[in-house]
Order: sequence, then structure tokens, then C-alpha cells
Amino acid sequence: MKKMILGRTGLEISRTGFGALPIQRVSFEEAGALLNRALDGGITYIDTARAYTDSEEKIGRAISHRRGEYFIATKTHAKTVDGFWKDLETSLRLLNTDCIDVYQFHNPPFVPVPGGEDGLYDAALKAREQGKIRFIGITQHSIERAEQIVESGLYDTLEYPFNHLATEREVALVRRCAEKNVGFVAMKALSGGLVTDARIPYAYLSEFENVVPIWGFQQMWELEQVLGFSENPVPMTDELRALIAKDRAELVGGFCRSCGYCLPCPANIPIPNANRMKQLLGRAVWQGYVTPEWQANMARIEDCIHCGACATRCPYELKPYETLPGQLAYYREFVKTHQA
Repeated sequence: MKKMILGRTGLEISRTGFGALPIQRVSFEEAGALLNRALDGGITYIDTARAYTDSEEKIGRAISHRRGEYFIATKTHAKTVDGFWKDLETSLRLLNTDCIDVYQFHNPPFVPVPGGEDGLYDAALKAREQGKIRFIGITQHSIERAEQIVESGLYDTLEYPFNHLATEREVALVRRCAEKNVGFVAMKALSGGLVTDARIPYAYLSEFENVVPIWGFQQMWELEQVLGFSENPVPMTDELRALIAKDRAELVGGFCRSCGYCLPCPANIPIPNANRMKQLLGRAVWQGYVTPEWQANMARIEDCIHCGACATRCPYELKPYETLPGQLAYYREFVKTHQA
């Protein structure tokens, strides 16, 4: 497993990171098997969040006895100082650790700064002084705020969506992080699951020496695939360049990355997958999306009350309430054709 230095933190971590959001969808036993196999395979950087339901608890139960073998990063959604300390103490307890290596503000709609009225950055400084965290990081989906974060000099790490669909502006952001010695953590390497050939983003991201992608593992074969890439690196080839061009043509622009910030929906519409159903039917194993359960899920689109809450929460400025009816129409035609 290749290693890298995570910006100014000086932490020597694996070039492959473990994104722990998906393990909230599996059992404690399955999560434990994934986490221990990841450590055995040389992965030393694990990223989770207080918002990922029981992800922290699963990590704490499964591998805290191996604490010296990995660096842990987690996040707080807190908007107040009291919330910050509550989240931090909860994370420490569930992760079964005395110190979190990288503590991140989780996609805030502003950039916390010293002396700010919210008090969040000052709370992080105090937590660092107390030895409860080592480094201060932040995650973002806004390119404008991400650029502000890098230039501020306040943050040791930035976590941001980055893969082979990146714009020139996003590539410039990554290169600026290298210049400013800010550790760059890449989320959404597989574009929220719409990219099914992991070779493509792996080869692309490998060309950026300062980037650690955090791959979301829910099944053992997914983990084994990426570990295999580490043992036998995937070179950039003409074939992969052609696949990158194809993905760019199909996906660049306004598509749902399934981050889930739009939820909850008052009509109980499963917005993240419903609003990218056309792409899922064309790029994933479509049989899993034409079941009676999914037909019922999609039918809920007709119950939309057009409150617009999903649009106000979307970090990509999408308006699901406008595009969901078209997704439903396409879906019903697809089901009718493929079940005929």
C-alpha cells in the first residue's frame, strides 16, 4: 500500500482511504469484517461522521483495539458551541478513543473562523489544546467556500467531491491545496455510485500526489477490488481515457450525487435515488430498481407538495421537485418496456 503525507498534518497515511458512510447500512459483524480487512490490507485512514448513524459505534467496537494502526477522522454538523462539545464527546465515546486525529466541520453553510459569533472554530482550538483532537478539518460541497477555506490558512485538511468528472476549477483547487500544504481528501470518487468501473477514478486520482480518496465500502468485493488496485496499480490508458470522456459526456453537470442532504422529504420520497433514476437504470444493475418496492417508492413522487425544501438543502443547487416528475415518467415507461 502506497503512503502519502496528509498536508501540514504530517500524518503518513495510506493513499487509499476508507469512507465509513456505507457501513451504517450493514450489520455490526459485516462492518467489523470490512474494517479489519481494510487494516490488514494496509488502509490507515478512516473517515466517518457523527451524522452517519451507527458508523462510529461500529468502528469503535470493531477496531479500537487496533487503534495504533489507523488514523481516524470524523465530523460534526453542530452549529452551536454546545452542539460541538456534545458531538465531540459522543464521537470519542463511540469510537472508543481518547483523541480524534482529524476533526472536521461537516459541510457548514459558512466558514468558521476565530472569533466568529458561532464560536465553532474557537471551540475546535480549545479541543485541540485539551488533546481531544489533533488537527482541524472541514468538508464542503461549495467550490466557492472550498476556495475560501484553502486561502484562509485556518484548516489542516479539506474534504471535497473530486473524481474524473472534475472541472478545471476543481483541479485548480486541488493544486492550490498542494501549494498551501492543505491535506486534500476526495469524496465521491464513484460519483455517488453512478460510476461502476472503479478503475477509472482510481487511475485518475492516482495522478494527484496530494489526494487521498475515501472509498465507500459496503461489500467485501468492493474493498478487495480497491486493495487489488493498490497491489497492482491501474495505469492511465487510452481505454480509460475513452471511458472518462464517455462519463463526462453523460454525467458532467447537474446530476444527483446521492449525498442525502435533501432529506427528509415530507412526502417520504426517496429523493437521492429517485432523482437520478434515469442514470441508475442505464448504469447500474437495473433489475434491483424495478421491484414492487421501488415502483411504490417512485409512485410517491405524485405526492410531492412542492415545498422546495429539497432545493434549499441541495449543495449542487438542484431542484428535485422540478425534475422528479420527468424521472417518474421515464421510469414507468422503462418498467413497462422491460417487464413486457
